[in-house]
Amino acid sequence: MAISERKKKILAAVVDEYIRTAEPVGSKAIAQSGCLNCSSATIRNELAELVAMGYLEQPHTSAGRVPTPMGYRMYVNELMEKQKLSLEETEEMNRRLNQKLQELDTTISDVSRLASQLTDYPALALTARSAVTVRRFDLIYVDANTFIIVLTLSSSVAKSKLVHLPVSVDQSMVQRLSSLFNSGFTGIEENQITPLLINSTERAADDTMGLTSVIAAFVIETLTEASTPTAYVSGENRLLNQPEFRDPDKAHRLMSYLSGGGYILPPAEGLESSGEVRVLIGPENVAEELKDSSVIVASYDAGDNTRGLIGVVGPTRMDYSAVAAKLSFLAAGLSRRLSSGSAPPEGMHNKLIIKGDDPNEHR
Repeated sequence: MAISERKKKILAAVVDEYIRTAEPVGSKAIAQSGCLNCSSATIRNELAELVAMGYLEQPHTSAGRVPTPMGYRMYVNELMEKQKLSLEETEEMNRRLNQKLQELDTTISDVSRLASQLTDYPALALTARSAVTVRRFDLIYVDANTFIIVLTLSSSVAKSKLVHLPVSVDQSMVQRLSSLFNSGFTGIEENQITPLLINSTERAADDTMGLTSVIAAFVIETLTEASTPTAYVSGENRLLNQPEFRDPDKAHRLMSYLSGGGYILPPAEGLESSGEVRVLIGPENVAEELKDSSVIVASYDAGDNTRGLIGVVGPTRMDYSAVAAKLSFLAAGLSRRLSSGSAPPEGMHNKLIIKGDDPNEHR
């Protein structure tokens, strides 16, 4: 069913008022807001129809209404005003961003801490690392029972492992394996290191002691670890400032999920461009622990073909426009600094693209 312009204005007024007060919104508050030129009786009728349509709900016996996840989705997609940061906010965020990157060496944990401070919500920063391969193998013979594996990765990181053997091995075998791994295992991803490749290398080296499997296992472990996204969460205790999380059990469940490294966005879900924002409201979240919360995430370019995500978690009654504007600005600023080292203009206005679903799909 199509929603009229008057209903849209009333829905927007309810959401704005509920964000501000955290209390159910009645027709009198809407009428006093001056956003509509109609009577309280007309507003009451429209509120009742919005409840019937699934955009609002009436908690308990209260005369007021609160938005449903479908109502928030309509608000985010069509009704909220896209906020622009003021010059003062822009200058303050640039100052703090510069200060953080200079003092704390641009680590991902610092990014999540800064996002939490700026939004007053728990924040998570994630670097979705690009595929890593081995650029070079060095097998260093130490003695008859010991050698060292040194892997130089495509990310220019070096990893090493000291291997102690229960049997004796000569230096020529270690050199032969080094040559075979450099010719057969460089430039390929972890999922391309198959049993067939390992077995053929073992035969080519005339390896009867299982050294090939030991080296291959370390390669797989290293590449898997290097390609796994790293997430950092900050400010979980900020949830306790929100009326929705005064219930200790409810707050504990969500805080435990975030502290345990739980993703606020499914790993397969990506954002195409830096500064782009996505909003997930209540039941739209995959994790059960997030079903009563909303998540806002923005994408940033971390350099070296690596994209990161930075997001916040809060009640469905969060100020979507303000949070989205801050995350978009922060992501754009990070992209400029991490990918090119240049700072954005002090008065830069953020480009805000909100991605969301059609509210009618969640009815």
